[in-house]
Parts: sequence; C-alpha cells; structure tokens
Amino acid sequence: MLSVLDGYTLTDADDISRKLAEDFRHRRVERGLTREAVAEKSGVALANITRFEQKGLISLKNLVLLAISMNYLQEVRDIFSTPKYSTMDELEQIRRNSSKKRAYPRKPHSYEEY
Repeated sequence: MLSVLDGYTLTDADDISRKLAEDFRHRRVERGLTREAVAEKSGVALANITRFEQKGLISLKNLVLLAISMNYLQEVRDIFSTPKYSTMDELEQIRRNSSKKRAYPRKPHSYEEY
C-alpha cells in the first residue's frame, strides 16, 4: 500500500512544477479559456504560458499574475502564511522565533576590512 502512495508524493521540484502546470491547464480548460485569452487577461506573454503548461517553467511574478487572472490569488498569497511543524520541539522553536526579523544575528561591521 505504501508503494502505491509513494507514487503520489511529489518531492522533486520539477515534478511539483509540472503538477502546478497541469493543474493550471485543467482549471483554464474547465473555464473554457484559451491560452491567448489568459495571456490577454493576465499580461503574461503567450510563450510564457505555453512554456509553463508544457514544461512547468515560469517566473514567480508570472505565476502570481496567472493566479490573479484565474482568481487564485488567495491560495498563492497564503502559501507560506501558516507555520508548519512536525514535532513539539519544532513548534516551540517557531514560537521562540516568531518575533524575530532574521534567522541569524547581524555580524558587527569592522571598518578595517574595507
């Protein structure tokens, strides 16, 4: 059973990109939109939409523009909004670090190095 489930987990960035593109294409077709119509509505070049649907390659800015044009802005905007954790230790670390602005303390500058 686990081997069957392994086929459904996407851990490779290329696989995830292709799955995003496949899902985008399904939503576009469900709405009866051509690539040209989405390009006009989103401002993303037709060639970029074609490359995205065929290869899963797209810039973040263009992905956001496509999401806006297809009314998926909230889903994209919230992708990192909720902290994820697997253990209580990870949750505690998240709570300790929640008010920090950066992951590491800033190094003091030494003007002698310049």
